Amino acid sequence: MAYMIDTDTCTSCGACEDECPNKAISHKGKVYSINAKKCTECEGHFDTQQCAEVCPSGSCMPAAA
Repeated sequence: MAYMIDTDTCTSCGACEDECPNKAISHKGKVYSINAKKCTECEGHFDTQQCAEVCPSGSCMPAAA
């Protein structure tokens, strides 16, 4: 399962983009989004999902199955 960004609460601060080891996060329009095909939930890189760790608004979250 990949992570997603809740566009209703994302403040476009940019904290998540540089933290992603897979370059799965990009800025589109006024908010950021996560490419589900690239997102590995940081497996093999970190013990926790880095986007969720640094997101001040709590907008980075597991995508619904």
